[in-house]
Amino acid sequence: MLKKFNMEDRKPVSTSMITSCKLSKEDNSPPIDQTLYRSMIGVLLYLIASKPDILQAVCMVARFQASSKQTHVTAVKWIFRYLKGTIDYGLWYPKGKYFTLIAYSDANWEGCVDDRKITSGGAFFLGDNLVSWHSK
Repeated sequence: MLKKFNMEDRKPVSTSMITSCKLSKEDNSPPIDQTLYRSMIGVLLYLIASKPDILQAVCMVARFQASSKQTHVTAVKWIFRYLKGTIDYGLWYPKGKYFTLIAYSDANWEGCVDDRKITSGGAFFLGDNLVSWHSK
């Protein structure tokens, strides 16, 4: 059974994921309440819009919603502790400012002559601010 998690009793941490954590569905720790775990993941997914620094950690723990164990909950709690310490960080979208989405992309369709792999990339701006980019 999962105990109630009280954030007031926990110290903030400086990283969004436990560095020595190796999450796996083959974990031997005890199973936990799936409904509570999914609701915790839902809260974190909602926060990604303004806190993109937690994206990778949240995606890592979200993989285990079907068979979550105590170690997975520990990793989620670690993310919440990170959020407690970074409450003033995030993306802020000012009201009434230039707010147009602009996207740039490019691709090399011929790629490498040996294996014909494609190289592509893109950048996405909201107003004057870079909000996302990719390179593959």
